[in-house]
Amino acid sequence: MNTLLLGAILIGGVVLAGCGSNQAKREEPAAPPPAAAPTPAPAPAPECREDTSKSKAKTKSKVKDPACAAKAADKPATAAPAAAPASTGRYDLSKNKPVTDSTKVQAGEGTTVKGINDWEGEISGLPAANSRFTKLEIGMPLQQAIDIAGPPTDQGAYVTGKAFIPFYFGSDRARWEVTYKGQGRLIFANQAGFSSAQHLVWIIHNANEPGYR
Repeated sequence: MNTLLLGAILIGGVVLAGCGSNQAKREEPAAPPPAAAPTPAPAPAPECREDTSKSKAKTKSKVKDPACAAKAADKPATAAPAAAPASTGRYDLSKNKPVTDSTKVQAGEGTTVKGINDWEGEISGLPAANSRFTKLEIGMPLQQAIDIAGPPTDQGAYVTGKAFIPFYFGSDRARWEVTYKGQGRLIFANQAGFSSAQHLVWIIHNANEPGYR
């Protein structure tokens, strides 16, 4: 009996020892946690290009992508070009200064122009609102200019320094001046030779013109 009990004890010890060794073998060190996946780089923004393709109605679509449309809306608005100066008739008078006293206007202060039949003349000041002077052209005969501008408020003649030059028979020896209230003055010069014809050589725009010489 003792022999059987001793054998059972030995067998049980062997079994327990085997289980202990197997349990020890099964316990392995824990694997390290996996490395975090790298964060992908953000995708580049799509390039906004103007769509120049024409639709059936032959109109151009500027932007199709909503993101591009929003980007285009964020751009600062381009400043509008400055408005063009008001029309001053046949001539560019953008460098002229307004005239307030026609009697103090000096030759050479206005814009020098060449008109009909190569007549050279000058235009001073800036046209009044709805001035009929803008329809005139340097070199026009006296009667044609009056037909366009209408009856003057006042008029009269005077001679220039050329009239005192011996044997000078060129143009501009005498002048004829007509005034228009609220518009200005027109000055005509005589033609070369002994002709009495007068041609427009100076337009003085003056909205403050009283109308009398």
